[in-house]
Amino acid sequence: MSKDSLVKGTVILTLAAFVARFLGFVQRIPLQNLLGDSGMGTYTISYNVYFIFFTIATAGFPSAVSKLVSERMELGRKAEAERIFQAAIWFAVISGILMTVILYLYAPIQAAASKDPSAVGPIRAIAPALLLFPLAAIIRGYFQGRQHMMPNGLSQIFEQILRVVTAVFLAYWFIHVVDWGLSWGVTGASFGGVAGTIGAILVLLIYLVRLRKKDEEEGNIPSEREVLAASRIKYTSIYKTLLVIAVPIVLYSATVPMVNYIDSSIVKPLLISSLGDQKAQDILGQLGGRAQSLAGLPIVLAIAISQSIVPIISAAFAKGDNRLVAKQAGRAMQLAVLTGMPFVILITVGAKPINSLAFGNAAGTSLIAFLTVTAMFQILMQTSGAILTGMGVMKPLVGHVIIGLAVKLIVSYALAPFIGIYGIMGGTALCFIIMSWLNHRSLKQRVEGFHIFTRGRWTRFYFTTAVVSLVGYLVAWGSGKLITGIPYRIDFLVQSCLVGGVVCLLYVVMLGVTKAVTREDLETYPASVRRLVTKFGRLVGFKL
Repeated sequence: MSKDSLVKGTVILTLAAFVARFLGFVQRIPLQNLLGDSGMGTYTISYNVYFIFFTIATAGFPSAVSKLVSERMELGRKAEAERIFQAAIWFAVISGILMTVILYLYAPIQAAASKDPSAVGPIRAIAPALLLFPLAAIIRGYFQGRQHMMPNGLSQIFEQILRVVTAVFLAYWFIHVVDWGLSWGVTGASFGGVAGTIGAILVLLIYLVRLRKKDEEEGNIPSEREVLAASRIKYTSIYKTLLVIAVPIVLYSATVPMVNYIDSSIVKPLLISSLGDQKAQDILGQLGGRAQSLAGLPIVLAIAISQSIVPIISAAFAKGDNRLVAKQAGRAMQLAVLTGMPFVILITVGAKPINSLAFGNAAGTSLIAFLTVTAMFQILMQTSGAILTGMGVMKPLVGHVIIGLAVKLIVSYALAPFIGIYGIMGGTALCFIIMSWLNHRSLKQRVEGFHIFTRGRWTRFYFTTAVVSLVGYLVAWGSGKLITGIPYRIDFLVQSCLVGGVVCLLYVVMLGVTKAVTREDLETYPASVRRLVTKFGRLVGFKL
């Protein structure tokens, strides 16, 4: 893969991931207003259990297909690449049918475990999405192996658009037009996932037909002898190879969905005795509908930017260039920390105005702030995991997942009787902290000279974070006291903009003043990051 195509592909997938996550967050705003905290609690249960099945059915397989197809295409063995693609398609069809049936039958069990009988309908409404999503994942892996990233990016965006439009429309229709009640509204919102999947498949199939026509026009079609030779490769051997590559990736990719699934399964059972059914349901809705969606925003951009370096790390590791591996791994982690922190600070200190602006009231503000702080450790965990994956270090990662999830469960059950939802969220925080530390230790053991910052630089970065957090908090507190007499939403829009502007501007300035980031650092970052920082510096009249 050429440097240009690598950069272009990374940019496309980064933008697509960010737009898709942002649209996913935007979807929660009208749904929260339509369904309320109680309805969002039920929606959270259905979405989180679906996402676990979705991750098992898809995560890892696009990467595995991409790797195998790319290797065969590089060697000029297109017939073998097509044979792998065909085998993967059959696997996707069969696994999709199995996952759909299992989720449909499992719905009453999950609803009973979550203490929410009304979750049965929404879970079953979203189950058919699993019929098509494994197929979409395999096609995306094929396109990635052929170095065509645009279909993957556009299909993600189109999927989210259809998901949002369908979910909001059906929720509104069932509740306000035909007056079927809240449970039908949640069911309609869940069905948005099915519509989104159909949209993604349509986009991918259109591009697949175009690619086939282009191959025919360019004569890029394997001969009959090549097709015959490739047909001798048994599907069982292909599946074995795919699973060896995919299973560890699936297990690691399932970490965050599994944590969210655990929360949606245990929040009501652990809180219902002390708070009552309705209050526990509302807290689950605030956690899933507000906190998880807002806390997920800092993660996307930070991980996407840092992972733009991961292919370079993989290539350097394959060549045995330990010095370059250490340097680029440190840069990737450094970028994740630097790009994630301002958004973590912004959402944490501005949780009240942002929450009130987006969802119409301040309920769940403390949950948003708490969970957003833990997002920093999630960024570290996922970025370090991506680096280790690029190095082919998968077995330790699987062990780290098991340890992290065990800690999550133990701490949640131990602390929930005493401090309620904060005990459960404390389990989440400790899970990510421990996994981040274990990943970091594995990198230190395997990559000589690896570090994120020197000790002195860490001190300067901590000081920068503390100053920006304090000033941001004071701005949020002061603007809340001083801005009065204007419409509710405009009030919180002004407050959110003030906090956001001050935090982002002061953060960049403080990084330069304290020398937490130097010009030498910038010169080692990807060109896109250098241009962004340079333009922003000129805008505010400050140079690093």
